This record gives sequence, C-alpha cells and structure tokens, in this order.
Amino acid sequence: MPCAGVLRFPASRRTVTVFLQLRGRVCYNGGMEKTAELLSPAGDYEKLTMAVLYGADAVYLAGPAFGMRAAAGTFDEPSLRRAVAYCHGRGVRVYVTCNTIPTDAEYAALPAFLELVADAGADAVIAADLGVIRAVQKYAPRCALHVSTQAGVMSSAAAGAFHDLGASRVVLARELSLDEIAAIRANTPPGLELEAFCHGAMCVSFSGRCTLSAYLTGRDANRGRCAQPCRWRYHLVEEKRPGEYFEIGEDGGTYILNARDMCMIGHIPALLSAGVTSLKLEGRTKSAYYAAAVTNAYRHAIDAARAGTPLDPVWAAEVYKISHRPYSTGFYFGEPGQYTADACYFSDADVVAVVEACGDDGAAVLSQRNRFFPGETLELLTPGGRPLTFTAGPMTDADGAPVESARHPKMTLHTTLPVAAPPGSFLRRARTESLPGHAAGTEDTFS
Repeated sequence: MPCAGVLRFPASRRTVTVFLQLRGRVCYNGGMEKTAELLSPAGDYEKLTMAVLYGADAVYLAGPAFGMRAAAGTFDEPSLRRAVAYCHGRGVRVYVTCNTIPTDAEYAALPAFLELVADAGADAVIAADLGVIRAVQKYAPRCALHVSTQAGVMSSAAAGAFHDLGASRVVLARELSLDEIAAIRANTPPGLELEAFCHGAMCVSFSGRCTLSAYLTGRDANRGRCAQPCRWRYHLVEEKRPGEYFEIGEDGGTYILNARDMCMIGHIPALLSAGVTSLKLEGRTKSAYYAAAVTNAYRHAIDAARAGTPLDPVWAAEVYKISHRPYSTGFYFGEPGQYTADACYFSDADVVAVVEACGDDGAAVLSQRNRFFPGETLELLTPGGRPLTFTAGPMTDADGAPVESARHPKMTLHTTLPVAAPPGSFLRRARTESLPGHAAGTEDTFS
C-alpha cells in the first residue's frame, strides 16, 4: 500500500518530511512497517493501573531488586504477579527492569529473582550488564530480552551485536539524533525492535551512567540510588575567601548541571518515520496523575500520527499540566541545552480530587487531593476523553453534611459532575500565576 501524507516541522528546527501510511502503519527506510507501542512508567500499583486505564500498550516496572529507581515503588512477589495478571487481562504487556550493574555479591540473588519474573509471566526483562543478559537467557528464557539504555547503544554495530546475543529490542541512548536512529534502523535486522524515550527527565551524564552521586554522597546511581546532584545549586568559592559564594554565569544561573526535560509530543511522526518501535515515557517516581495524564496525551498523539491527522493542540497543552522542568526535544534535533536558572518543577494545573465512583447521572464520590471550593472553575480529565471545563457544584462530606471547602487531605466528598466519569478520573484546577518560561517562551523549545 502506498504511503500518503507529508508533515513538515519548523525551519528553525530543520525540515523533516514524514510519510504516513494508511490504516495506522508507518513507512520508513524503504517501506519497512511497524506499529508503534506506547510504553508507560509504573512506579507502583496505582501508577500502573492509571497507565493502563489511560491507554498504555505496555508498562515497565521494577521488582524488589536490580532496578534503576530505588526511590520509586517496587513490586514484591505478590504485587508483581497481581500486576502482570491485571495488565495481561487488558491486553497490556509488562517489562521488568533488571538494569543495574551488579557486583559478584549481588549476583547471588539474581537467579531467584529472574525465575520469579519469568514465573509471574512478565513479557520481557530490561538488562544492561552482559552477565545479567546471560542470566536472563538461562533463568528466564521465556521472557524477551530488552537491552537497557544503560548499555549506551549508539550505533547499528552495537545494536546488531546485542541482537546476535539474543536481544529482541534495544533501548537507544538518549544522545542520538533522529538521523542517527534512522541509520541504525536501516542497518539492523528488521526483527530487532528499537525503543526510544519521547518524554521525561534527562540525565546530564551519558545515558545515565553517572558516578557523581556516588562520589559526592555515597549513593550509587548505577544501583538506582541517585541523589541527583546535577539538580543542585552550585557557586564558585575562592579558597582564601571561605563563605563568599559567587554566581556562576552572567545570567545568574548556578544550576550548571541541570538538564531540561524531554518532550517530543509534537514530533511523534518523525520518531516513527525514523524507525522507532516503542515510544517510552520516563517517570516511575512521578505521581499517579502524571502517569495518567502523560499517557493520555501521548496516546492521542500516537493515534493521530497513525491516522495521518494533525495533533490536536489540546493534547500538546496537556504536557504543561503535569510536573515538568523546562522542555526541549532532547538530542533528536540538536543540542537540548541546559536550564540553569533553577531546578524547580512547573505545572499549569493542580489536581484537587480523584473520582472514586460515579453514576450515569454524574453523581460522584471523590477523594480530595488539594483544597477547593464549590463555585470554582475546574477541569475534568477522564481516560481517553478531552479535558472538560466546568464549575464545581455543591458538595457534601461522607456523612452528608454540606461542605464549604474541601480542606482535609483525602476526605471523601459527594458532588455531581457534568458527565459520568469512571473511577480514576481527575479533577484539576488551572494555576493562575505566570510560570517561568511561558511568557518568555523559554519552555517552548520543544515545539
């Protein structure tokens, strides 16, 4: 079937031509075809259910050991089995991270861990260490092998070598451009899947292989315990003037190692055209709302790319309504640049409540997350639905008493919503203050 449709991006970024095939397929490199997977983070069971509810094709999570996000929630044996069963019952795949670089002492626990992962029914194991890769093949042979971004795959030679070792997928290094990814796709076996990050935090170090945290704090990033010293504020101190701190940089920026977040929601067709098989969202340590909203936005972006239709601006706006640092397009179109003013997170909205239950008439039971009042203008975000603006109506508490303000953390509320909303829907309130970068355009380098 011939390819149809051309999408062009701004000349300031460089022009990229993308051909979109009919029936939800993508043409690239001489006509090879793949459907794209949306891969969402699952830091704990609640985040997993939100990712699935809002449209993920697959989720990635960590067991009780060998994961790169020790600060995120992990899945013990019962919760891992429950998570796999939940996802498989809804047609969603589960990938388990095993991408730390273990020592000999740590290897002793690896066989039992991998046997658990396989017995639980996980679809794939994500690994970086060669010894772990061999262990996956020995102790979890039914699981597909995905090579982690920690392995630093930057070339078709590296990708092909991992394929020869039995990998069905490689997670590409974040430092690659779209042209370099297309070259890798053109020079690797068609059966090798290519996964790439399309949204989330970026590490200042090469594909996360950083020793700065271990050196400064004793917390090893390569064992999932990064203290994120790249987000700290630094000053210059002259040895004979202790206590005198000098700003670094003419613009007052002292967060000299702070990387921007990646956001590629406006360039999904370009990623697919380059040959990316799986589009990965970073954020296992983020909130359940983040998992829901970012998955929802990219679900619509991928579906639009498959259909050959322009991205609705409402979904591009959604990435501003989640916790984020100033955005860039990573290395896909050139250098992403640093944001040295601060290391703060921004968001255009605050979640005020989560829907626990709702009838066909809109009568809802809510769980409070932030203080709000009847009469306030709110937005309702439902799985797969467009955000709906409405005015909050009268509320009562769990005992039926009228509520003038929802001020107690996680208090139960009863109210009527403008439409029926399934459990897991969110009520949020737009922030009125001007956020850093929005007025000046410093965050809009990703569009």
